Amino acid sequence: MDDISIKKYGEPILRHICEPVEKVSEAERNVFASMAETMYKHRGIGLACPQVGLNKKLIVADAGSGLVTLANPEILEKEGIEDFLEEGCLSLPGISVNVKRPTQVFVEGLDRKGNKIHLKATGLLARVLQHEIDHLNGILILDYAPFLKRMLLKSRLRKTVRVNKGIALL
Repeated sequence: MDDISIKKYGEPILRHICEPVEKVSEAERNVFASMAETMYKHRGIGLACPQVGLNKKLIVADAGSGLVTLANPEILEKEGIEDFLEEGCLSLPGISVNVKRPTQVFVEGLDRKGNKIHLKATGLLARVLQHEIDHLNGILILDYAPFLKRMLLKSRLRKTVRVNKGIALL
């Protein structure tokens, strides 16, 4: 998997509930590498498989402390205060939503070698993991917006998608 592109709003894969991987093989390690490269190239801090068109439970994240790669990540527990922060998304260009999330999570998953790991994440990494795990469950940051704002943002995204596909709207 050399050249991967980021799927944008409107692509059906972004609403799929992803399939767990049976084991972390060389194929999954290659996907992790390609996803990380794409994430860094686009100046993101997280990326999930559906965002690159794959129906697998794989995520990558780097909130400033180094690359985290997880297969089949599951949030076991959420703690801390719930805090609002503007979140953007590589699949929703130009859109941000104020999302309320807990400041600490305990996540279980498989590492690059296929070993089960437990990770305690706080602050920005906790937020990124929650965001990327949402993607694996077909949830977008739009879903956290109040109804009227969500409708406005969806309309703006649909116009952007049409223009990018060569259909200019005047």
